[in-house]
Amino acid sequence: MNSLRHSMLLLLLFSFALNVTPSRANDGQISGNAEHFNELLHLRPIRDGRLLAHFEFIVQLNQSQPFSSPSVKLGEHHFTRFPLALGQILQQHKVAEMHLTLNSGKWDYVSWGFPPYDSVGSGADLWAWMPIQSQTSARERWKGLTNGLSGLLCASLGSLDEKRTVSPNFALRPEGDLPPGMNHTLLYAPLPSENVCTENLTPFIKLLPCKSHSGIAMLLDPHRLFDADWHGIGVHARWLKGQGIELRLTVTAVLDPTRLSHEPLVRDWSFRSSFDRAITRSCLVATSSYIEVQLPVGQPYALTPTPDTSLTSPDGIAKYDLRNLRGTLDLGMQWPPIRRSNYLEFPLVARRQLQGGQTYGRLVIDLHNYKNETVVIQWLETMPWFVTYYLHTLRAALNGVEQPQVEDIVDILSYNPPIQKQALLLEANINLPPLSRLNLQMDLNKASISYTEHPPDASRGWDLPPAIFSLSDVGTVKRIYTHILLGDLATPDFSMPYNVIIMTSTLMALFFGSIFNLFTRSFAWIRLLPLDKEDKLKTD
Repeated sequence: MNSLRHSMLLLLLFSFALNVTPSRANDGQISGNAEHFNELLHLRPIRDGRLLAHFEFIVQLNQSQPFSSPSVKLGEHHFTRFPLALGQILQQHKVAEMHLTLNSGKWDYVSWGFPPYDSVGSGADLWAWMPIQSQTSARERWKGLTNGLSGLLCASLGSLDEKRTVSPNFALRPEGDLPPGMNHTLLYAPLPSENVCTENLTPFIKLLPCKSHSGIAMLLDPHRLFDADWHGIGVHARWLKGQGIELRLTVTAVLDPTRLSHEPLVRDWSFRSSFDRAITRSCLVATSSYIEVQLPVGQPYALTPTPDTSLTSPDGIAKYDLRNLRGTLDLGMQWPPIRRSNYLEFPLVARRQLQGGQTYGRLVIDLHNYKNETVVIQWLETMPWFVTYYLHTLRAALNGVEQPQVEDIVDILSYNPPIQKQALLLEANINLPPLSRLNLQMDLNKASISYTEHPPDASRGWDLPPAIFSLSDVGTVKRIYTHILLGDLATPDFSMPYNVIIMTSTLMALFFGSIFNLFTRSFAWIRLLPLDKEDKLKTD
């Protein structure tokens, strides 16, 4: 009887929990909850025939205090849409703003234009704003942050130690609002050798409220995403004054429909041909769920199914509302074959290369300004501790003519040399005249490091982080990432230990075998008879 009463009580409690669960109201808002989840998929056909797919999953904690606030204690934030594992890491280490990206490939600015999000450098890229006034130092909390994110996303972020971490003063600005009344410091560390794979995407999907069971996250097929020409995932957290904490989870991929098509130069695409999946269910906890398609200008096309005319904006963006999804959505576009000669007129082109041998070398940077006005560029350069720049060797050539006064073009803002195995940091402003080409060259030195500090593939070389060039345009700042460099260092002969082991083992076998033979063999006297008696015994 008591067990029956307990069962009835549990049933009533379970029914009550179901009744008080927040549900979607008629206006698309989540009633009874201060958290909102919005998802967006932006599709943009590129002129060279590729397709840009940018996924955004935004979770907002309305009217919430920042994680770095001293009044916020661990466990005070109650999360339902916000991922608990990530929220505890940010709250534990007092992070005011954080940006983490894991990318693979080389972003082609000339052909693809500006990316949806500026951080497109290859490998891992992490920077965070942390308060200085705290019981523990920012460096200690930075170490805990990197270790926590490393375990959360199955990435090698734990190697972002003091040898790779710098504090830029000018290049990276906060994208949100920092809490007032507190001093904050910026910590930045790149890891260009980090590879992005399914082990990173799987825990990333677990941070979403609906996972990949419904909504636009159903299109996140790792086999197709990691087959793209460029792909990356991002985790961005910031605090907006008057609104609250915003978490933005992004997935970006540049797909090539012409490579997947059976016919040459055919750029038709659909969900099934590009992602090998279609959307069959909408995410019920999403406040808004839209798909945007950037329509081509001046070219005939066919978009199926037909978008909602009431949502289509006049700037050529067709929208689909997944909350009204009925059945299966396999969005697709058909249009004429591609002409590979169509490229964008990008305002700035930056190329960077490393010349020289294993000890001495030279950094060469080429900047092309295609604007009819002077451009001021913020240059951020960071290198591992074993690379040293010599600023007195900086030379500048403008349109092929070497400039006697480098200070008129390059204004060095700050330079932190690699002292005590700290990462190198260089920040400067570059004044680039209109329609000009600038060539910068600077000598550098590569230190000899211990054989224990070399990576497992030491003969391949070191992946050196990209440079960042920031452009200011109408109040907004755009960052351009160069390609990563491959540095060649003086590498010891790692085959010598194996040779020593082989020789030592051989000698040990010879000596040990001989000594062991002497100690274990028994010796006895043998009497030898004369030859005549021996022959007689044989005949008998």
